[in-house]
Order: sequence, then structure tokens, then C-alpha cells
Amino acid sequence: MKNVSKYKVELNVLIPILIFFIVSIISIYSTKRLLPIEYHNLWLKQIIWYIIGISIAYLTMFLGNKFLYRNAYIFYLIGIILLALVLPFGVTINNATCWFKIPLIGTFQPSEFMKLFLIITLSRMINDFNEIHHNPDTIDELKFILKVLIIVFIPSILTFIEPDTGAVIMYLIIAFIMLFIGGLRKRWFILTLIIISLLLGSFLAIYFLKQDLFIRLFGTSFFYRMDRIANWSSSDGLQLKNSLTAIGSAGTAGHGINKTPIYFPEMQNDFIFAVFASNTGFIGASILIITIIFFDLTLINYANKTTNQTDKYSLGGIVGVLIFSQIYNIAMTIGLLPIMGITLPFISYGGSSLLSYMLLLGIIFNISNDNLRYAN
Repeated sequence: MKNVSKYKVELNVLIPILIFFIVSIISIYSTKRLLPIEYHNLWLKQIIWYIIGISIAYLTMFLGNKFLYRNAYIFYLIGIILLALVLPFGVTINNATCWFKIPLIGTFQPSEFMKLFLIITLSRMINDFNEIHHNPDTIDELKFILKVLIIVFIPSILTFIEPDTGAVIMYLIIAFIMLFIGGLRKRWFILTLIIISLLLGSFLAIYFLKQDLFIRLFGTSFFYRMDRIANWSSSDGLQLKNSLTAIGSAGTAGHGINKTPIYFPEMQNDFIFAVFASNTGFIGASILIITIIFFDLTLINYANKTTNQTDKYSLGGIVGVLIFSQIYNIAMTIGLLPIMGITLPFISYGGSSLLSYMLLLGIIFNISNDNLRYAN
């Protein structure tokens, strides 16, 4: 058995995170020429968030994953309270009330941290269920699924009201993947897909064929949100048009650092990939995508190797969130998917987003550390 330090982690995790850090700082720095002067120090703030985030990740290592699982329901309750309070007391930005305003610090977005709380809560629930029911019957599984639906439904409704549709989709992806890994019978997933298809089909039929009824059922605000999504492919909006122009003009090597050729909204956040691709071209974008794939495959390998079932479920949720966010963010940047407020993990600017992923990184560090400690 190898003698491994308690807080050592594999280079397969650390090196991609270092690359993400460099890409993030370079990209955010490269937005300053086109943003108002009050945004020119965002790259320095991102460095500070990274330092705080790494500290939090190592604090998570100090506490251990067992501490998180043991107190999962407390964290979940805290997340629900924050989501409920942000609706009456939060600040509204771009027609969404998703943030608390904290003096001297900035904004705090509870829905970002709800991803973590949901992952550790479902990990504990699935593990407890499997330990109690070694060979569950249909009724046992149905009761458990209903409990999970309630746990996921509450934050989903609160987050949807803000509105933050991207976060709601991530909650649902987390639940679906973790239940699948948890070993439930496949019939439930087939049934779920059938129900979702029927509900989605009915929903879209009302939207396209009975718009007056749609507005009466769901409200004018939601109708306009759906209208933007439904018409995204034919949209001639400034954000997507300029993003495609910046990427398309970059060529093989790009325009160079801090030489982003054109402005587009949210270039430091949701559209950070367009900034990096325009600065570094096809070569830089390819290196970043390869690094992302390598990082994700490393986490999948950890999930296959770990003997701790609760950790396996957590990694399933984490990988699901990462892959969905990465694919969706890059795809919407190049016009393949509708634009939603989904950041590129570890790269987009934002304290709440980065710190939430750093907390998830702490869980990954713990699992990586266990794999090292107990390797033969």
C-alpha cells in the first residue's frame, strides 16, 4: 500500500484546473478593451475568486465527503431557504431575480450552490435506499422515486420562478443520472421518457397551436421566454451574430490576447468561449476542448474505480452537470442551441459559479485522494 499524503491529489485533476485558470484569466482580461471601465478589473477579481475557491476545495478535503453526506439534509434546507428568500429580497438583473446583493463583495446566486446541495442529498438518499433495500420491489422503488421527485421539485419551482431555466434543467439532469447510476430498474427511465415526451408534446402543441390558451395557463412572461427559445435559430440578435463573427474571423491562431475584434453582451460570462476562441483561434479552442474532454474522462474513470457507492453517485451528478454545461455553453456560443444563462465551468467570470464548482472540485479531490491512498 502506498504512503500517500492525506491531501494529495492526482495531476490528472490539477493540470486541467490549472489550464482552466489560465484560460479564464486570459479570456476575461481580453474583454476589458470592449467593456466599460468598471469591468476592467474583472480578471483580477477572478484571480481572487480562484484563490478563495481553491481554499474552499481544500477545506472540503479537510472536512471530508462523509461530513457533507452526514449533513446533506441541512445543506439542502439552507439552499431551499436561500432560494425562497432571493425572490422577495434579491436584486433583478436582465429581468431575472437570481442574486443577493452583498456589500463590498458583489452578488451571490443561490441556484449555483443548489447544484452541490442536490448532489450530496441525492447521493445520501440513494445510498441509504440501497443499503436498506437490497432487492427492492416495485412499490419500494416507486415510493423512493416520489421522494426524489419532491426533493428535486421544490428547488426547481423556486428557481424557475426567478427565472433561471438553465439551473432547473441541471437539477433534472442531476436527478436522472444519479438515479440511473443508483441501480433503479430500467423500466422507470423508459416510463419517464415516455411521460416527458407526452408532456413536452402537449406543451409544444399548446404553444404553437393555442397561444391564447398558453398565455392563460402560463402567463405572458413565460410565453415571451418560450418565444425567444423557439425562434433562436432564425434570430439575428447582436449577441449570437457578433459571437459568430468573432469566432469565424479568428482563423488558425486567432487575433491575439486582448484583441477581441467585436463586442457582444455577456462576453465575460456566458460567451467567454467566443472570447477565447477569437483570441487564440482554432488551435487554442481545440486545446481547450481537448482539456475539457480529458478532465471529464478522468472523472468518469474515478467513478468506475471508486468502491464508495455514495462517492460514485456524487461523481455521476458532478460529471452530468459538467458535461451538460460544457456542451451547452459552447454550442449556444456557436449557434447550435438556444441561448440560456449557462456558464462554462471554471472559465466564465462569476464568484457564485466558480465557488460552486470549486466545492464540487473538493469532493473530486477527496475521491481522487482515496483512489491514491488505497491503490495497491
